Amino acid sequence: MSRFRMGVGLRVVAVLVVLGIAVFPLYWMFVTALSSNADLFAEEARLLPDLSRLGVFADALAEGEVVGWLRNSLVVAAGTTALSIGLGLPLSYALSRYSFRGKVVMTVVLLLTQMLPEALMVVPLFALFNRFDLLDSLVGLILANSAFVLPIVALILKGSIDALPRELEEAGMIDGARPLTRLVRINVPLIAPSIAAAAVIAFFHAWNEYVFAVTFIYAPHRQPASVGIASFIGEVGTPVQTVMAVAFLFTLPAVAFYLFAQKYVVAGMTAGAVKG
Repeated sequence: MSRFRMGVGLRVVAVLVVLGIAVFPLYWMFVTALSSNADLFAEEARLLPDLSRLGVFADALAEGEVVGWLRNSLVVAAGTTALSIGLGLPLSYALSRYSFRGKVVMTVVLLLTQMLPEALMVVPLFALFNRFDLLDSLVGLILANSAFVLPIVALILKGSIDALPRELEEAGMIDGARPLTRLVRINVPLIAPSIAAAAVIAFFHAWNEYVFAVTFIYAPHRQPASVGIASFIGEVGTPVQTVMAVAFLFTLPAVAFYLFAQKYVVAGMTAGAVKG
């Protein structure tokens, strides 16, 4: 019994350590945002936040286009997630359930696209977007991010569909269900955890993306927060407290979306753990 308790205690300590490492950057941004200039340049770092300076967050939101930047980031991330999942589902289903010429080559190409850096795609995408009048547009940014993240989303979902027994779809075929109906009504509920995981990857990529955003968006009021935060850095000085306050606010929606999606991942993983 004592060994069991010791093992549980060590696991709890390990979880707390990992959780502390993961949360500490967010906590440090919060502390730095609430620090005075004297605290920032003091010999000893301030470890506890000065709650009397919480007004810095209100000042940061009132600074320039911060609220608009956060809204633009949310639009781009949500649009990228919806588009990549919407296109990734039928693509993954086709790669998993149908045999056609070039299927292996297409799968390998999708995998190889993840080896291409974004900087390599900027010039051809810029020329293409300029031709179709998609520059300085959130729609163009959503399309660029979706094109970059779609292959990994499709491969994740393909692996989940591969693991499903074909007998389930064969039963649907007997009932006259079309391929799209089988995908939506049979496969999607069963691979919901994988869809949630793929949605997290797509959302985080679009939320943090910088290269496409700084290249394709010109107007300050259309910039996402990832580019807007960088604009605070000046040649003469940088308002560290403001930067950290905006960065803290920029991080919260991503964390909230992860916690929201994690609920569905865990629910899907444990759905079959208990027999009725």
